[in-house]
Amino acid sequence: MFVDQVSIKLKAGDGGNGITAYRREKYVPFGGPAGGDGGSGASIVFEVDEGLRTLLDFRYQRHFKAKKGENGQSSNMHGKNAEDLILHVPPGTIIKDIDGEEVLADLVEHGQRATIAKGGRGGRGNSKFASARNPAPDFSENGEPGEEIEVTLELKMLADVGLVGYPSVGKSTLLSVVSKAKPKVGAYHFTTIKPNLGMVSTPDQRSFVMADLPGLIEGASEGVGLGYQFLRHVERTRVIVHVIDMSASEGRDPYEDFKVINKELKAYEQKLEERPQIVAANKMDLPEAEDELQLFKEQLQDDGYDDIEIIPISTYQHMNIDKLLYTIGNKLEEVKDVDFYNSKEDVGVHRVLYKHTPSQDHFTITRADDGAYVVQGNAIERTFKMTDFNSDPAVRRFARQMRSMGIDDALRERGCSNGDIVRILGGEFEFIE
Repeated sequence: MFVDQVSIKLKAGDGGNGITAYRREKYVPFGGPAGGDGGSGASIVFEVDEGLRTLLDFRYQRHFKAKKGENGQSSNMHGKNAEDLILHVPPGTIIKDIDGEEVLADLVEHGQRATIAKGGRGGRGNSKFASARNPAPDFSENGEPGEEIEVTLELKMLADVGLVGYPSVGKSTLLSVVSKAKPKVGAYHFTTIKPNLGMVSTPDQRSFVMADLPGLIEGASEGVGLGYQFLRHVERTRVIVHVIDMSASEGRDPYEDFKVINKELKAYEQKLEERPQIVAANKMDLPEAEDELQLFKEQLQDDGYDDIEIIPISTYQHMNIDKLLYTIGNKLEEVKDVDFYNSKEDVGVHRVLYKHTPSQDHFTITRADDGAYVVQGNAIERTFKMTDFNSDPAVRRFARQMRSMGIDDALRERGCSNGDIVRILGGEFEFIE
């Protein structure tokens, strides 16, 4: 089964908790704090595996949770870091944030990795909080929560050449003739319901990857037919081979087919119209194909398509197949250094995208139905989760952190007074002046 788009949920591992411990050797009367830090939680990392061709594995498992780091131990022993969770994806996988549709990673080469959900750092043991004023702190820190995110995986096939055209014009047959691929071939519309890849070698030992894509029809760029969901696979191709039934055996006009398909490629708004295009005039072994080809050439010239090469072929009789392969190979050499991709979306294997990360200290204060003041924000919620509320010193430290973030002053401005309830996540506190 071919799967090229799926949404999954990721939860990186939480950091291990730090502990509160002290040295208790018999002859060390002032041993001091000895609580170790917790280990880091596992991150979720995507890695390209060139042996994969589909996202099928992610269809049956949609939730991935990485392991938590180990807790710290006494004698200042650090907890063990959790090993990263590696998820393997095929080349050409794009990972997007499901909410903002922001591209998080574009993975194209074998072994390439991207960390999508970062594991939480381990909490600090009480020895890390020792100071001259407090040489024996009696509190420690919980581990930081790992990142949690929902993403969309989208596969765009990495083929050098893409075969486009109406259904039943001979795309699958052409791929089966020039490669060892075995696509399903039939005499009815939409035989191809998934893209097929084949490795093609020219007689002069040049090789490239060719993709047979499901047939496009008018309105494909707006979601009509099967072509829309597969147009994304054309984005990666460097040369487009437009296969046309030049015999007009199904009552369609070859030039009208040419115009409609090119209109859909242009409407997709991914610079597809800039790709070099070769017309494979198929079914030349049928009657009236020569007359239709002559008319087709005249119509191309009248509309200014003088730069498009036309190769008359017959996939049934294997006519001019080598000439078509030579032409494709030459065209690929001409455009090998041309970047057709959209630089705003394509991060690329040799490019790193640096982004400004907004401050996480922002918070909001709202009122609940019961009158409680509800405080929300990444930084304060992270601090809440890392606080051990069974320890009075840790609670006092949390109160100081709230003041330093400006939350106390903001609560007063909202009208919070002595004795009012303040709620953060699942915790409730009484506001005291």
